[in-house]
Amino acid sequence: MKILVLGSGVVGVTSAWYLAKAGHEVTVVDRQPEAGMETSFANAGQVSPGYSAPWAGPGVPLKSISWLLMKYRPFVFWPMPDPHLWKWLFQMLENCTAAAYDRNKGRMVRLAEYSRDVMQDLRSTTGITYDDRQQGTLQVFRTQKQLDATAKDIAVLKQYNVPYELLDVDGCVAAEPGLAASRQKIVGGLRLPGDETGDAFKFTQRLASMAQDAGVKFLYDTVVRRIRSESGRITGVETSRGVLTADSYVLSLGSFSPALLRPLGIELPVYPVKGYSLTASIQNADASPVSTIMDETFKIGITRLGDRVRIGGTAELAGFSRRLRKPRRETLEHSVTDLFPGCCDVEQALFWTGLRPMTPDGTPVIGRTGLDNLFLNTGHGTLGWTMACGSGKVLADLMSNKKPEIDTADLNIFRYRQS
Repeated sequence: MKILVLGSGVVGVTSAWYLAKAGHEVTVVDRQPEAGMETSFANAGQVSPGYSAPWAGPGVPLKSISWLLMKYRPFVFWPMPDPHLWKWLFQMLENCTAAAYDRNKGRMVRLAEYSRDVMQDLRSTTGITYDDRQQGTLQVFRTQKQLDATAKDIAVLKQYNVPYELLDVDGCVAAEPGLAASRQKIVGGLRLPGDETGDAFKFTQRLASMAQDAGVKFLYDTVVRRIRSESGRITGVETSRGVLTADSYVLSLGSFSPALLRPLGIELPVYPVKGYSLTASIQNADASPVSTIMDETFKIGITRLGDRVRIGGTAELAGFSRRLRKPRRETLEHSVTDLFPGCCDVEQALFWTGLRPMTPDGTPVIGRTGLDNLFLNTGHGTLGWTMACGSGKVLADLMSNKKPEIDTADLNIFRYRQS
């Protein structure tokens, strides 16, 4: 089958890889000159199945107000007259119940755990490298209240047999010796030994090269303008290269996916949540993280990537703005210098921002649509790197009429009609 994949981020490229491995003729289209140049370019770097959880949950509306009042804000909201934003916010509020949180976290952990296993298999069979480490991740808590609140998440980890360690301060320092200099600032942590880290951009670029060697065609510098449909099927995609046709189509354009679907009568509840990162050279290896540390207070991930440290986080609702805002940089700098003083050169760090494609329930949208030959693989939010391999494999199985290795009934777009 001839398949056209729209998007060459980590999700689009993994989709293309597994579709090609399933025997399909695959072409990938992207407006960028290379793969992985947008949201996949400089994310926080952790592959964290155990920490896969929706942002919507009990107490989050009140917490978000307190976050807006913090000096180093993990959440920023710019009110705009955008009906899509307000509709998305209302749907997110609907998911801020205990029942919705448990349901959404369960499906997210299921996909993320599977994706980590698929990634491990890919690594062992191909030898792909991407500054990867398999040394777990550690969520550190600065208050006892944060530590006590882990009970709910631990219950879900137990339900899905995800290994975890609840650590005191000494345990945190033993796992991450660089925290010794800031031990008085934390009360404990939750470590997930099965989690991994790595550079999503390096992975995407190298897998794209491998996919090209396997026969996948990449059309870069190609703008997607409109999707044509007729009689319940896609008939072609209008691009800056002309109309491209295939037997089936995959939409993996992240935050830009909904605009292409609306003219087709498909409402995809995905909205861009802006994230920021710093990439800094390591100055003192002994004072640097071994793997990933998540600073629960500021919602910041600090990750070791070879001879660099990636500091990523914050959530800003600002539409499609790519403006780099100085206060967001200050938040990232504060978190890393407070926990790992002297570890890296923050003044010379690369400051970057990207648009995370977020659904109101946190779960990506994977699978069929109301149009016979149109499939989605998008809406992964902050977890595109964590879920990419599993999402690509699941999609390839569905498009090849093969039963996926995990349940996918609640991953497609039709769950929103049911709710």
